[in-house]
Amino acid sequence: MAPRANWKGFLRLSLVTCPVALYPATSDSEKISFNQINRATGHRIKYLKVDAETGDEVPADEIMKGYKVDTDSYIEVTKDELDNIALESTRTIEIDQFVPRSEIDDLYLVRPYYLVPDGKVGHDAYAVIRETIRSMDKVALARVVLTNREHVIALEARDKGLVGMLLRYPYEVRDAGDYFDDIQDVKITKDMLDLAKHIVEQKSGHFQPDLFEDHYESALTELINSKMAGQPIKPQARPRGDNVVDLMDALRRSLGDAKSAPAAKKSASSETAEKSAPAKPARAKKRKTAPGQKEMLLPIAGNGTGKAKEEPAKAKKPARSAAGPKARKAG
Repeated sequence: MAPRANWKGFLRLSLVTCPVALYPATSDSEKISFNQINRATGHRIKYLKVDAETGDEVPADEIMKGYKVDTDSYIEVTKDELDNIALESTRTIEIDQFVPRSEIDDLYLVRPYYLVPDGKVGHDAYAVIRETIRSMDKVALARVVLTNREHVIALEARDKGLVGMLLRYPYEVRDAGDYFDDIQDVKITKDMLDLAKHIVEQKSGHFQPDLFEDHYESALTELINSKMAGQPIKPQARPRGDNVVDLMDALRRSLGDAKSAPAAKKSASSETAEKSAPAKPARAKKRKTAPGQKEMLLPIAGNGTGKAKEEPAKAKKPARSAAGPKARKAG
């Protein structure tokens, strides 16, 4: 199923306009989620909107928006009043300025979106805006309204399209001084710094997100598959950190661990590759999931005696409940 656009409207640079659609560039749908269940009946919990004082359920047409001004006092704000103050960018992403990407502090970044042409028309205008942004080696700052709020969005060229990054407003970014001012000023010796640099050099590499592993997601998958297979659940030993007594000694031991880690990792990778090589199909399409999530785990088949196969189940993504993909995370 094709993804649904979060927003549709127009992208405008001065008098150049084209219809566009905005899609989330990231997704949490592959992560395992849980439902809240009534232990006594096995039924899902349903959330209702109730009056905080009477406990009575309130129909949707009797619910209004209100701004709290006192303990029990609210100012009602209607939908028509909110619509009246909506700016032009409600249906238009208006480019206001071009700035160097390096000047945007990462603290202001919220979430990325893909911005694509909407329909068969407007591809020429879209390409003009995209290539203008690319050739200037800058990002375009624009305004867009999502969920009734106006946001600043930074647009930059990426391959054949545009990526829009929502930005925070200054009042949403906390002052670092409130947190860093109490950090003590410590004098670091040259020997300590040299040892630390050696550790960094041993661990240096390139950014390869495909190598990232969500260990918690993998553990969840293994836990659920074990429960579905009726296998006993064994408590996992938690690692215990060592108390640092001598910083120089800790740095030296860390350097030794850093040197041995690449060799061990390479050996483990080779062993894994040898085991999995025969089953690897030619030009298999990559899927970004945690280990063990490549397939749904079907109900365990019986062996004619009503017992599950004794063969240990592989860690695969557990089957969804009857609620399907619409099941929400537990609150």
